[in-house]
Amino acid sequence: MKITKTEKTSKPMHYVESQFYEYYVAIDWSNTVMTIARMRSNSINPKVDRDLPAKLKIIKEYIKQLSGKIILTIEETTGAQWLYVELKDYVDKIIICDPYRNSLLKEGPKNDLKDAAELCRLLRAGLLKEVYHSNDENYKIRKLVSSYNDLIKAGVRAKNQLSSLYRAHGLNYKKDEMKTDDQYIKHIMEEKLRAIELYEEEKKKYLVIFKELEKKNKKIKNLTGISGIDKILAVRIFSIVIDASRFSDKYKYWSYCGLVKYKMESGGRYYGKKKTKYSRELKAAYKTATQAALKGSNDIREYYETMLREGIPERQARSTVCRYIAKSTYAMMRNAAEYKPYSWRKKVEQ
Repeated sequence: MKITKTEKTSKPMHYVESQFYEYYVAIDWSNTVMTIARMRSNSINPKVDRDLPAKLKIIKEYIKQLSGKIILTIEETTGAQWLYVELKDYVDKIIICDPYRNSLLKEGPKNDLKDAAELCRLLRAGLLKEVYHSNDENYKIRKLVSSYNDLIKAGVRAKNQLSSLYRAHGLNYKKDEMKTDDQYIKHIMEEKLRAIELYEEEKKKYLVIFKELEKKNKKIKNLTGISGIDKILAVRIFSIVIDASRFSDKYKYWSYCGLVKYKMESGGRYYGKKKTKYSRELKAAYKTATQAALKGSNDIREYYETMLREGIPERQARSTVCRYIAKSTYAMMRNAAEYKPYSWRKKVEQ
């Protein structure tokens, strides 16, 4: 693993970012072993060290032996956030990249040596797609919401299972009482009722935490000013976005939310529209906010009815409202600003 100064170097045809980074380093990480590949700014092929013990100390010692500006990449895994926080201060830039995107660019057999070398080349060529990570305190909210979502899924599953049990006996678990002498059915029913009771108790605890976050975090509090967004949705949206400035404009943000499609054209022919890879959680949050807003009497409902009066189809009007809510939250989080009702009127008047 000792680094020598005898690496063969030659300026490649596509000389990318050599003035910014002296070393490009890629780590193929697992729980037990890892492979590290590195390239100089003017190298042709990566230098690879394989089957190293997967220990932070070894990575830090490896990096310390390199001189000059260093950029490091690791593919997104369950331990990526931990590695990001631990290694961030040892390099000039660290990129947690999307393994799905990388897999589309790979070819040939798969092994650790090849994976690390290919990852290093992709980094050198600037072809990696970054997955957002941060050591900001707000990043912990993302973990909190992830745990809350798991709780909701478990609670809904328990309720559905209990409902199915009752329906099998022609009953409704919310209205009817099941009386049975079958010990197995009785055991299942009691177990599901305990699970639902625990779910309701834990859900109340999360709601208390979300209420505290709403008070402490100005951006979350501002989001609740939009019709259709309560404190739960506000926390969920903020936990996914965290830093809205990482999106250059509203169109990039809409794409991340899965609210727009891109045209596919080639050779003068049109091949329809396609969605990019997007956050399903964020799309669901905005769809829920749209449904809630349209049920009430507010500026967003008025915007919706204005479009209907102008002859815009209902489905298109709903989509426009959904994008309007997403655009508003994006601007609010980026600028730490409060919601301005009826800002849609400017567009209608134009």
